[in-house]
Amino acid sequence: MGERRRLADRLPVFPWDRLAEYKRTAAAHPEGIADLSVGTPVDPVAQSIRTALAEAADAPGYPLTHGTPKLRASIAGWLERRHGVRVDPAHVLPTIGSKELVAWLPTLLGLGEGDTVVHPELAYPTYDAGARLAGAAPLPADSLTAIGPARPGLIWVNSPANPTGRVLGRDHLRKVVDWARERGTVVASDECYLDLGWEGEGPVSILDPEVSGGSHEGLLAVHSLSKRSNLAGYRAAFVAGDPGLVGELLAVRKHAGMIVPAPVQAAMAAALDDDAHAEEQKARYAARRGPLRAALERAGWTVDHSEAGLYLWASHPGHDAWSAVGLLAEHGILAAPGDFYGPRGSRHIRVAFTATDDAVAAAVKRLDALPAS
Repeated sequence: MGERRRLADRLPVFPWDRLAEYKRTAAAHPEGIADLSVGTPVDPVAQSIRTALAEAADAPGYPLTHGTPKLRASIAGWLERRHGVRVDPAHVLPTIGSKELVAWLPTLLGLGEGDTVVHPELAYPTYDAGARLAGAAPLPADSLTAIGPARPGLIWVNSPANPTGRVLGRDHLRKVVDWARERGTVVASDECYLDLGWEGEGPVSILDPEVSGGSHEGLLAVHSLSKRSNLAGYRAAFVAGDPGLVGELLAVRKHAGMIVPAPVQAAMAAALDDDAHAEEQKARYAARRGPLRAALERAGWTVDHSEAGLYLWASHPGHDAWSAVGLLAEHGILAAPGDFYGPRGSRHIRVAFTATDDAVAAAVKRLDALPAS
């Protein structure tokens, strides 16, 4: 018998494990830690969503991999109502959170050794991990010219971006779509923060008709309800776009048993049909974002991009990413070092404003106690 190849050996060290020492330092602060490192929701799930989940709890049979007709209609309705995107309900597919889909999409599309998966240079680490899990080669690139002669099997775009909050405009996205279609490359757009624009031109979907040319050929849009509706614990997300690609994903996921539980499907439909709770949540984030950004700037930090999403992408002239994390940890604030997201983040930190009001207020107070240089 040959030596077993461990799948884990294809992957780098999980980045958050490197932050443990700094978390202990911040937690030792006399008034406790203000943890702004992870973008996990902390606010309540709307009662209407919880009610829908409970009412669907008597679910003894297997759920539909493709999602219930009600859920798929709710997804299509939300896309058109909120983002001007028309998609047939047959061409959407619920997923077990968006991270699961990001990690397994190259594999589900049949990519492997000899294939290239392109992702942004500053990026959510799971794009890289997904390529490696499939046996494909990840290629960080922020411009089409940087890709060179490669004919990638998949290109990831992420707008609004994690970690930077950068928004890609229609012209940029249209160029990516045109370039990819000329080469038969699939474009997957991670749009998990699409509802969370703060400044400038609002974020747009890759499926927007001014981007896609009215056709979803070769395009997939990935959405999550984790941030919009505080459903990170529900693992509630979906993908929409090219009918052939969605059908391909559906066929493989049926064989693999990758199915969103029936009560979660009911909760997703309730969440997507209700815009009011999402607007209330966005207002909570806005109330945290403003004071936190102002406090960083008063303390001598520069906030780059950050026009959308749930993070502030900040740098300080006197610190690299890890010395900045160390400085803040000594004052009870935990942030994420920018190089978690690629070498180009080595001078930045990512500061999340998904924490509680009390934690954000504590961070603001502590930042105001720092010298500005």
